Amino acid sequence: MEKRGLYLCEGTSDSALGEIFESLFLFRGIQLRVTSLDFELLPHLKDKTVAGRVSSGLAFQGQSSVPDLIIVHRDSDNVEPAVRLDEITKGCTAAGFFGRILPVIPVRMTEAWLLLDEQAIRRVAGKPNGRSQLPLPSLREVERRSDPKQILAECLVAASETTGRRRQQMHARFSSHRRQLLESLDLHGKVNQLSGWKAMLKTIDSVVNEWHQ
Repeated sequence: MEKRGLYLCEGTSDSALGEIFESLFLFRGIQLRVTSLDFELLPHLKDKTVAGRVSSGLAFQGQSSVPDLIIVHRDSDNVEPAVRLDEITKGCTAAGFFGRILPVIPVRMTEAWLLLDEQAIRRVAGKPNGRSQLPLPSLREVERRSDPKQILAECLVAASETTGRRRQQMHARFSSHRRQLLESLDLHGKVNQLSGWKAMLKTIDSVVNEWHQ
């Protein structure tokens, strides 16, 4: 079974999640073709609300190519995931989309998903066999940290074991390193124990069950 999905990215380096969604659906017997749309590349977009992004995404696809599924990515940040879920649901309705929706709501940020694989961080930082101490939170704590993005940046710099100008270069390459970590995210690893990821998988299972019926 083949379906079409439209993924509305939260940021430029989040487009790598598109292939992850395809893999998660393929595991469940659905061939989902995902089009990733990064609104940071559309400078004319003025309405950056969920409704505005969905409307622009549907216009980008065209009337002849309405997606079977819209994937909306919104970090929970400093609000409860339920607030983001309500925002996404109402935004899609306001934009006139009444098909299936996959809310992707990491707690608190997507970076929390990337802090669970120490070896991946060391590899991306260029020191796969490094032994430097990394300020990694535990699995239990990772979704409670207020700024996982900053923690990830600190871990990458520490893992690189660089100093001076090279250390500054590591900071400058954060977006690229973050994208690499997303691309290599272990879909069968510890991320499956995080609440934001589990909520996403539950919705995927619901969508797949409906499509199979």
